[in-house]
This record gives sequence, structure tokens and C-alpha cells, in this order.
Amino acid sequence: MSVPQHVAADVPEPLVQLAAAHGVAPDFWGFDGTQRQVSAQTLVAVLEALGVPASSPEKVAVSLEHSVDDEWRQMLPPTVVVRQGDELRFPVHVADGAPVEVWVELEPVEPTGYRSTAPAVRAHRALSQVDAYVEPRTVDGRAVGRATFAVPADLPLGWHEIHATSEGTQARATLVVTPQRLELPRAVREGRAWGLMAQLYSVRSRASWGVGDLADLADLAWLGAHRAGADFVLVNPLAAAEPRTPMTPSPYLPTSRRFVNPLYIRVEDVRETGYLSAADRSLVEWAFDPVRDLSSDAGPIDRDAAWEAKKAALEVVFAAPRSTARQAAFDAFRAEQGKGLEDFATWCMLADHFGDRDWPPQVLDPTSPAVAALREQLDDQVEFYCWLQWVADEQLEVAQRTALDAGMSIGIMHDLAVGVHPHGADAWAHHDVLAGGVTVGAPPDMYNQQGQNWSQPPWDPRALARAGYAPFRDLLRTVLRHAGAIRVDHVIGLFRLWWIPGAARADAGAYVRYDHEALVGILCLEAQRAGAMVIGEDLGVYEPWVRDYLAERGILGTSVLWFEKGEGGRPLAPEAYRRLALATVTTHDLPPTAGYLAGEHVDLRERLGLLTEPATQVRQAARAERDGMVAFLAERGLIGDDPSERELVEALHVLIAQTPAALIGVSLADAVGERRTQNQPGTDQEYPNWKVPLGDSSGNVVLLEDLFDNARLLSLAKVMREALS
Repeated sequence: MSVPQHVAADVPEPLVQLAAAHGVAPDFWGFDGTQRQVSAQTLVAVLEALGVPASSPEKVAVSLEHSVDDEWRQMLPPTVVVRQGDELRFPVHVADGAPVEVWVELEPVEPTGYRSTAPAVRAHRALSQVDAYVEPRTVDGRAVGRATFAVPADLPLGWHEIHATSEGTQARATLVVTPQRLELPRAVREGRAWGLMAQLYSVRSRASWGVGDLADLADLAWLGAHRAGADFVLVNPLAAAEPRTPMTPSPYLPTSRRFVNPLYIRVEDVRETGYLSAADRSLVEWAFDPVRDLSSDAGPIDRDAAWEAKKAALEVVFAAPRSTARQAAFDAFRAEQGKGLEDFATWCMLADHFGDRDWPPQVLDPTSPAVAALREQLDDQVEFYCWLQWVADEQLEVAQRTALDAGMSIGIMHDLAVGVHPHGADAWAHHDVLAGGVTVGAPPDMYNQQGQNWSQPPWDPRALARAGYAPFRDLLRTVLRHAGAIRVDHVIGLFRLWWIPGAARADAGAYVRYDHEALVGILCLEAQRAGAMVIGEDLGVYEPWVRDYLAERGILGTSVLWFEKGEGGRPLAPEAYRRLALATVTTHDLPPTAGYLAGEHVDLRERLGLLTEPATQVRQAARAERDGMVAFLAERGLIGDDPSERELVEALHVLIAQTPAALIGVSLADAVGERRTQNQPGTDQEYPNWKVPLGDSSGNVVLLEDLFDNARLLSLAKVMREALS
């Protein structure tokens, strides 16, 4: 057992050993290069959240003993993950000296052939025991032996099962065979691609109900390909929010990461809308009337008004009859999405049913009789929320097909948030694999010197393994259904997460490690099956080897111009950038480039009281950063004397186009000269985060119909095409 050498003097060594045994780091390296220790209080709280008693020396001693014995109590490991082509050994625990038989049932192969009704076939492979003697161990008063078996290197990719039997005792475990490496699509493997980055809710058309929707996404993709030559559209997470108002505006705090926010549905594009009776059509039009002019409103975006109107209309459409074929398609979708969809729809029904009231304790468990009774009683509402997901899925499919048909090599790039709302659908349905009493965040860094608390419950790494990683797999499968690529926010979270106990400050947390080989491998497997590429947002505090590991697995990183520094803090030369990366000038947590160049990020933080240093000092630093970048552009011949704002923005994009990065992202806000930031970290109600509609340099709303007539966008698109040709 490896124990760090530099830990706080007041942390008992047995507690440090126990933390190490459960993947809790008793120390960490800060952003400033100093090694910092985690307090004993934090270690105890994090271990307790993992279900490991540690509140007294006696409990620590018992838990230490159990941390070794628990493995021997299991006949099989809960999950085994191996890369295809590798042989992996795993332990099987049985009564000492008892015979054991172990085999693999391979993932079912669906039968082929016209109208085949044959059942799926599961092939069996016997596994061989390896000659590797391990001393027996006495556990719970009985002698337990360890046999070692090997997963052969020639198993196919997929989700299989290991089975074991010994003297009447049986066990099974999930076996996942993952790709060695996720291959890039040919267009990126042989060249490079660029695309637009958009906050979809902000990109509105005259037909929108005040919020950009999936029909707008399809149009944006088509226009982006035909008018600008873009290869992809990266959008904010489209994950579900509350089914009733008020709706959390942040797309990075969803109630479910797996399912879609029906706010993005275009009502008129639901097939049944076209067949409504005159009376029902009038009801839909009446629902639209209050939000008819919201799309041209300068903001903030009113999600609540849009959803209340849209939900009323969708209830009308849902009640309309569906053809036999359409009903069969809905039933098939519901069956395919299975229990996960039913649980999500049930949570939405409960949220509607209880409204602002506290939920009674008996419905906090999804498997309780009380939940079953309400599900039966309010079955129509459960079906409605399942139907919304089917309709959204159909419109997502249209958006991706439109993007590819228009000539995009990648199409829609979805964004996966790092976690979920603590009181949302996923937290309710997956309470058994999420840790309680802690939240996820980030330790202090140069931009957030108090640390960050994202108020999201983390996966419990061991509980997730016991679940065979099914919740993670199902999440990925649903998000990747109609995606050419996926951006994983805070991909470092697949390696370790910063856990913050209870009401502690954000800087009083500890890192908890995850089985990254399993999580990244599963991500690669599901992306390969979906034909999608993966981009991991690897900014912030991370261990340097992580980037190398992700590159080895074929996962791209992210390079943001303002964060890439060379020797002496100068801008990094473009030729020094990584090849396997999505390179951008900015991110959604910074002002658009025009605003950043003008120092508006400093002005905003000063107005909101977020500065930790004197405003004059911060403003001088921002000005020096800008002047250094302008001088760098001039050195490389990308600008002339006294460049305009537009010329500077375009030159910065030429600079990242000169990098070897496989993907180049252009913010839609940059393309039209927008100056207002979408999100100001460290704020909640103080700033209209995630509510700023797409506008030009003067704040005038830019609608989708006018977007590709915008002179600045057309000029920047031309610059990108020429720079990458």
C-alpha cells in the first residue's frame, strides 16, 4: 500500500493508510506548485461518504482490516475491464482447495437475415486458470483460496459476462472489452476540420418560442456547412432541466445528463401537430401567442415563459392520436431506453405532482411501493414525459442527418456536463451509485482562488463498479445516439474528482481517484460504436501524465489560446500546440474575444465584487496580456499597424489555425462581434448567466435567418477556410 511521504503532522498514519486504500489522496499539488495537505477532518468526512467508517481510531482500524478482507469475500470482482488484444488476469475466491469453473458469456449477437425471429445468440468461452499460487487467507473464520484466471486477448469488443461456479456457489461479473484506441474519423485523420461553437438556447429564429431549439440547430448546421464551410457545430449540453418552472438556466447543472431538455423541441415539427383538429391547432397557436415576440427580445432569455407555453402546446399534441406505425415507433423507443427512461419520466411526474412541496420520505426511493402506486395512478403523465424524449430524439436525429447531408464531416458535437443537480432525476434514480454528504468542485486555481463548489453529487467509484458501470454506459449511449462527436466537460473527472464534505469551504476538499482505465475505456467503446470522436476538456489543475494517457486512447484535449503560455509567459507559438486537440480562442466562461480584448472581463468582475486583488492591478495585468498578444500577432505578420477590433479577432483565429490541432472551434459569438459573456464563474443571481441571446457588437439581437448575412461572420468564415486550405 503506497502512502504519501508528505502529509500533515496531525493526520494519524492509520487514517492516511485507510484513505490511500480507498483512493482518497491525503495531499495534492496546488496550482502554484506547492504541495498541500488534506486535514484529518476532511479525510474522515470523505471516507464516511464512501461508506467507510473512520470517525474514531477504533473504526479506522476495523475499516483497514476490512479494506483487505472485502476483496476476498467476493467470488469475482464486480467488473473487469480490459483492452482488446490484452490478456488480463483476475482473481476468483473460493473455499480453500475447492474446484472452480469459470467461463465467459459473450455479448449477444443479433441474428441476421430478412425478418429473422431467431433469438440473440450468446456464445460461451471457457477460461483457463493461470498457475499463480497465492497464500490462502482466513476471512470471517473460514479459509479462502485465490485462483487466478485470464481473460484471453482475442475476445471481441463489447459487454460480456464472467461466470464462476464452485461447490454450488455461483457468481457473475461484468466484463467489458474496450478498444486500445479510438480512431479519428478519416476527415480529421487525413486533414483538419473547423466548426462553430454555439449556446443553442441563444441562437433563435423567428419561429423559435423565445429559445433556440432543435430545428434551429438543424438549420444552423445546414447554413454553417453551406455558407461557411464548417465541419461541425458544438453546442452546450442539451440535458434535461426541471419539468416545471422555475427552470435552472445552467446547462451544466442538469437534472439528468442522459436525457434531453424538452424545451429544445420544435412543436411545429412534431409530426402529429400537422394533423391536429382546428380546435386543437388553435390551442397550440394560443400557447404560442405570449412568446411570439420573445425571440427578438434583447434579453435576458426567459426560459420559464418559453417552457410554460411550449409545455401547454406539447400536451395538446401528445393527446392527439398517433398512427399505428408512429405508436409502434414510440413503443420501440420506450422499450429500448428501458428502465432509465421510465425512472426519469417518473421523477418528472413526481416533480409535477408535488410541485413546491417537500417530497414525502416514502417516494425518495425509486423502488418503493409509494412510487409504484403513483406511477400507476399517474401513468398518463409518465407516458407524456417518455413521449417528450422520443420527440426530442427524433429531432436530434434530423439535426445530425441534416448536418451530414449538408457536407459536414462531423456534424453535431454534443457536450457532456461533469455532474447533475443534487435534487434532480439522476440523483434520485441513481442514489445507490452516487455518494451522499459531499459535492464536486475544484481546488483553488489562478482564476478561482477560493476554489469552486459545483454542488453536484459524485459517482461513488466502488458502487459504480458494483453496478457494472451500467449507469455510465447508458448515459453515453443515449447522448451519442445522434452525435458526430462529444465534448466531455472536465474530463479529468474520469481520473479524480475534488470532493467537498457537507458545508465545508470549496478549498477544504480532497481528491478521490476513479478507475480511469475502466471509465475512459467504456467512453472509447461507446464512442466507437456510435461512430463519434471524443474531446476531453482538460483545462485547470491536472496531472501532466493524464494528457498523454488520453492522447494514447485517441481522445482529443482542448487548447484555449489565452491559457496557452510559452517561455516567460509569452503566448505559446502555434507550432508548439498539440495535434490531438480542439483549439479555440475562447471558452463559454470568458467574454467573447471582442469583450476580452477590451478588458470587459475585469470590468464585470469589479462590478460584481469578484476581484481578490485591486482593480487597477488586475486591469493593468489584463492590458499587459492584451498588449503582449497584439505584439505577438504583429511579430508573426498577422496584423498591421493600428488593427481594428475585427482584424484582431480574425488574426487570433488565424493564429490557432496555424497550430497542428486536429479541430479548430470558432465561437458564434466571436463571429458576430458579441461582447457579453454567457457565464461569469462565481456568480448566481448577480449576473444573467446562460440567459444572454446572441447579439452583435452593439447588443442587437442576431436571429438565425440573418446570421449568415452578417458581414463579420462571413469575413471570419472566409479567413478560416483560407487558413485551413
